Amino acid sequence: MKTIRSKKWLRRSGTLLAGVALAITVFGFNTPVAHPTPQNEQIASKMTALQNTNQRWIQIDVSNQRLIAWEGGAQVYAVIVSTGKSATPTRTGVFNIQTKLRRDRMRGPGYDVSNVPYTMYYQGGYAIHGTYWHNNFGTPMSHGCVNVAVDHAEWLYNWASVGTPVVIHQ
Repeated sequence: MKTIRSKKWLRRSGTLLAGVALAITVFGFNTPVAHPTPQNEQIASKMTALQNTNQRWIQIDVSNQRLIAWEGGAQVYAVIVSTGKSATPTRTGVFNIQTKLRRDRMRGPGYDVSNVPYTMYYQGGYAIHGTYWHNNFGTPMSHGCVNVAVDHAEWLYNWASVGTPVVIHQ
């Protein structure tokens, strides 16, 4: 009798622990905490300030490969993206969209891609843009840019304007 109760207890405990693990995963409690640095503090401060406005802004979470379009504190669009590979990382920080081009040619060491759709440059050669050459969104694939599926890039391109803040963090 004691063995049967022990097995039931073990089964219930395992179910409870699995439920807790799922909740931790779903709610992101296992996400690593960024160490306080001047840049991390600037990013957090900017995000808080933007959420207290009605302004449109874009958040890119490199760790989770996610882009969220915001209007103040309200999420209006979210997509899975591909940011830079470890050898060519996407820079973190607070930026603004500087230039929008419906199509552009992008060149660099090891790549030359024409007709890159819905390109929005936010710092030098770094941009959020449509990507037709891969479908591995959710995996770092780029040379530092933020790759977005073409249909999502079109939506973002039409929604954002020059000057729209872009906040990129780990």
